[in-house]
Amino acid sequence: MQTIGFEDGEAGLDWLALCDALEAGHQFPKGSIEDSFLYRGDDTILSRAAWIDGLGALVKTATVFPGNPARGRPMIGGAVTLFDDQTGVLAAVIDFTLVTKWKTAGDSLLAARKLKPEADRILIVGAGTVGRSVREAFGAGYPGAEFAVWNRTQAGAEAIADRYPDTKAITDLADAVSEADIIVTGTMSTEPVIKGAWLRPGQHLNMIGAYRPDMREADDEALLRSKVFVDSRDTTLGHIGELKIPLEQGVIASDDIVADYYDIARFQSDPEDITLFKNGGGAHLDLMTAHFILSRYRS
Repeated sequence: MQTIGFEDGEAGLDWLALCDALEAGHQFPKGSIEDSFLYRGDDTILSRAAWIDGLGALVKTATVFPGNPARGRPMIGGAVTLFDDQTGVLAAVIDFTLVTKWKTAGDSLLAARKLKPEADRILIVGAGTVGRSVREAFGAGYPGAEFAVWNRTQAGAEAIADRYPDTKAITDLADAVSEADIIVTGTMSTEPVIKGAWLRPGQHLNMIGAYRPDMREADDEALLRSKVFVDSRDTTLGHIGELKIPLEQGVIASDDIVADYYDIARFQSDPEDITLFKNGGGAHLDLMTAHFILSRYRS
């Protein structure tokens, strides 16, 4: 059994190789997954389990306590355990933050590379932990691109801009959206921050932040103007407000979702299409990522 900490585990990782591993992971039989959500006010406990025949099994429990930063503690915590596929023996305990960082940003990078393989200008909306991970991942996926960052507090955007080259903090979100080739959102918003009226043909909108039934980052018009893709129908349509709310209100239908990663050959677009990808995560993606981390660590 391996115990893999953040620094040791990350040392051998590569974003493009992870994208390849996630795509390959979806060639295995469809994973069995089970999610459990518990809520207390703004606090969330999310437990996710997955089993992919031939790859293994995983249990990941995440705690999301938005009030923690004011207490001097991380907002997100948890634990990841990886089990052998054949014996069920515990194969590894892997740092929760490591798996989450690489799964979350890698998930979105895979979709972006399929739907918008070339981009000169990338906008990151939200300057928290996810925003920093996105800057690293998309910097590897689009090495020649210029980055802009918008955040509700300017100081947060400036912190990322100061940390990474070719990155600037901006204040006018509408203008920045209209100028970007790829927009990646990672906010905690319950009200849409991206307006469909701001979008133009050929753009790719990639949304990470909303994870609860009451959360949204884009309005109805953005959905209606876009070809919509998800990483997993099972973990997005009935669970996350980004799609759950407009589906229940009849704004869109389930047939409007073009494909998820189990039908990745359909992740295609024409130059004038607006494409929208909802990153909903799922324990099967954590399992693929954890397996990738363990394989790299052992080698």
